[in-house]
Amino acid sequence: MFNWGNLNHLGIMRKTPSKSSLSYINEHRDWQTMFKNIDKKIYLLDSTIISLCLKIFDWAKYRRQKGAVKLHTMLDYDGLMPSYLFMTKASQADVKHAHYMTMPPNSVIVADRAYEDFKMLNSWDKDNIDFVLRLKKSINYVSVEELDLPEETEQNILIDEVIELAEKETREIYPGRLRRIAVYNEEHNQAIELITNNFSWTASTVSQLYKQRWRIEIFFKELKSHLKIKSFIGTNQNAMMIQIWTALIT
Repeated sequence: MFNWGNLNHLGIMRKTPSKSSLSYINEHRDWQTMFKNIDKKIYLLDSTIISLCLKIFDWAKYRRQKGAVKLHTMLDYDGLMPSYLFMTKASQADVKHAHYMTMPPNSVIVADRAYEDFKMLNSWDKDNIDFVLRLKKSINYVSVEELDLPEETEQNILIDEVIELAEKETREIYPGRLRRIAVYNEEHNQAIELITNNFSWTASTVSQLYKQRWRIEIFFKELKSHLKIKSFIGTNQNAMMIQIWTALIT
């Protein structure tokens, strides 16, 4: 049983979690991963901006009157803990840093459209990496084949088709075919377009994989809020990384 001192240390300030809530969750969630048919490790890839006071952290200039760093993260879906962390200037593009990363072969990478670089995706193909990314609106493609949609129970799947990139330069970088799936997001009342290089999963599996990407956003929120990562003891980059790792260990 936690006392309030322990709860405050964990960042839970207002209310103790009730036994009934925890009991209900444990009774109704599957103890195994929801992606039982995927025999590869699943990773969620994203980054977050950590704002800093420019007067104190003068080495972390981001904008004219703002300081910040960017924390590039690859989250292991099984344990929801990072398998990779690296801090850069806040201005560094996500995809630029991803080029420096060594992605685990024979894995699954789920990421937002910021990581849509077809040269990189082609290299992932060669390492037997399956990916699920949100499709940029600026990407031109041609439809090759329409695939059967799921049964009536999966009405949120709007489109499932095989595509090829239309522009010559892009197609030379990524000559393979892709699968485009459009999913209706009821919460935001919009259709989300996804691409993947996997043709054996169901459209629902692809949709659910991308839906799980929100878990990394929750991870960032926990890191910044509950682990008190917004105020730093030291002012140089090394001191900041020590505090970030201490928060993660905690």
